[in-house]
Amino acid sequence: MQGARAAVIFLTRLPAGRAEAGDFARAPGWFAAVGLLIGAVQAGAFVLGAALWGGALGALAALAAGILLTGALHEDGLADTFDGLGGGASAERALEIMRDSRIGSFGALALGLVLGATVMALARLGPGGAPAALLAAAALSRAVMALMLRHGPYLRAQGAGAGLTGAQGLTGNLVTLLAVAAALALGWAGLGIAVLGGLAGLGAGAGLVWLWARRRLGGVTGDILGAGQQMGVLGFLLGALAWL
Repeated sequence: MQGARAAVIFLTRLPAGRAEAGDFARAPGWFAAVGLLIGAVQAGAFVLGAALWGGALGALAALAAGILLTGALHEDGLADTFDGLGGGASAERALEIMRDSRIGSFGALALGLVLGATVMALARLGPGGAPAALLAAAALSRAVMALMLRHGPYLRAQGAGAGLTGAQGLTGNLVTLLAVAAALALGWAGLGIAVLGGLAGLGAGAGLVWLWARRRLGGVTGDILGAGQQMGVLGFLLGALAWL
């Protein structure tokens, strides 16, 4: 269970005790399972917010719950990625920009557009589809993070993902498969066949980030993982909407 604890520590701000540095090597096998937990919190926030104030504010409540739970980990990666890849003329310069904690024009625009589109997509899906979409997208997008780590290559000797590149073993792979299966089942229950559109959108959103990073940088960083997660979620929502 050390990998599970490390995944909770890495992906959330929940109190989970302490983990040794070596435990983080097995954390990616638990990313999708932790994603289910995050998605459940977001789905609950959406249902409550929509019941009190309507779909748009329910969508904002879901995003706020996710940001509070994760400490804006992925949103920060999204902004840094677009600042670096959008503004750096060379791979070295792009990585240097991504290390800078300040947000530039590309990062601010990307963050605003992605979060705004996510809110609008959730509001359109409504109480009948948004909770299932949040659960499925939260888990599947974090499974994609683990996949990106495995096939990177990971570029930094130090940084958010540097200790996460170990083999996951039988337990980690089994947990990932079970969490992905649960996410797909929940998505199908709420969205029906539109979950297939969501999967296509998830692959397109996260895949484009990964390919962009591979082309510009030659691999991935922790920021790229965050950007892939955010674009994967948005892609899932838009893909499901397009199918409905």
